[in-house]
Amino acid sequence: MTSQKRWNADQIPDQNGRVFVVTGANSGLGLATTRALARKNAQVILAVRDEAKGHEAVADLTDERPGARLEVRRLDLSDMESVRAFADRLKSDGVRPDVLINNAGVMAPPRTLTDQGVEVQFAANHLGHFALTSLLLDLMAGSEDPRVVSVTSTNHRQAKIFFDDLTGEQKYSPMGYYNQSKLANAVFGWELHRRLTAAGSPVRSVLAHPGYTATNLQTNGTVGMVKLLFGRILLPLAQSPDQGALPQLYAATAPDARGGELYGPDGMGELRGAPKRVQLAPRAAEPETCSRLWQLSEQLTGVRFALPAAA
Repeated sequence: MTSQKRWNADQIPDQNGRVFVVTGANSGLGLATTRALARKNAQVILAVRDEAKGHEAVADLTDERPGARLEVRRLDLSDMESVRAFADRLKSDGVRPDVLINNAGVMAPPRTLTDQGVEVQFAANHLGHFALTSLLLDLMAGSEDPRVVSVTSTNHRQAKIFFDDLTGEQKYSPMGYYNQSKLANAVFGWELHRRLTAAGSPVRSVLAHPGYTATNLQTNGTVGMVKLLFGRILLPLAQSPDQGALPQLYAATAPDARGGELYGPDGMGELRGAPKRVQLAPRAAEPETCSRLWQLSEQLTGVRFALPAAA
């Protein structure tokens, strides 16, 4: 494998003619990802919940790079109707994405349920991306080098899926349920890789995590000690969004990024640095956990992947 130690955004191959969908693209890691892709001539669809903020981001990006091919489309990942509407509109408009970067996230809010009765972090961080991927997979399969990038966190290694208390009704912890959603991202990315491989699909499922990066996740929506610790005390130690986005950019564009692998920063504790292959938590690849979460996700979203379960 080519060494990734000093890989940076300048090494992204030219992306002219390729279409990327980036969720949560109006700020933080999503905006940094979009900026880097635009600089390499990609067409990027900014899938955002707040269209006004999306258009503000596009205005800033086109000031920097006139002629950049950027488009804002509304997507609320916590609402399955919005996810379906987003996918239906892409299909009706004849848009065929080459790469889907499942980047958007909610971090450590007070206990909140969606209109469908699902805990909001599990809904937005995992279920919305699960459904979106399912609904776009057929469009992507005909592309050259199609990829799905699932963005997780180092926190997935200390997490568990609360199958018996999925909504936190019995005992809710903002960070515990954030960690649950990040483990779900990792399980999904790995299990998707296994199923794609079993089906002989050309789509690569690759995983990435950003390390510790200064974004609005730490300051918007978080509560109590979580907000104080990550939004103030430790924030000076965080890397910039442009640096934090490198692992997901590597996963999305590097020729030697491999399906089923997780890429994160190469620095101490994987908190910062250039992208390299890092260890996926063994729990994320447990067949029982993968199968149970997959079936539960299909049930809660009402979508099914036309892929065989891997042996």
